[in-house]
Amino acid sequence: MTIDSTVPAIAREVNDTGNSIQIQAANRDIIQAVRAVNASDKLGDKNELNYSLDPRTRRPVVKIVNRDTQEVIEQIPNEDVLRLAENL
Repeated sequence: MTIDSTVPAIAREVNDTGNSIQIQAANRDIIQAVRAVNASDKLGDKNELNYSLDPRTRRPVVKIVNRDTQEVIEQIPNEDVLRLAENL
């Protein structure tokens, strides 16, 4: 599993303690789910699931990546959608 450590797990503008705790809990749940999927080999032995936040839009991004080549097999949402969201 790869988690993008360059992007903070919590948006800087979040300053409400209740929201911050909820976001941290949600991130932990997502990370545990990603680890479970990768441990199950449901994606095959050459692929892994990656979760990160897009640095520009702060939206979650899920990718299936080939472990050997680091080629992105699938990404949700795709780059076009992320750039569209960035421009809105």
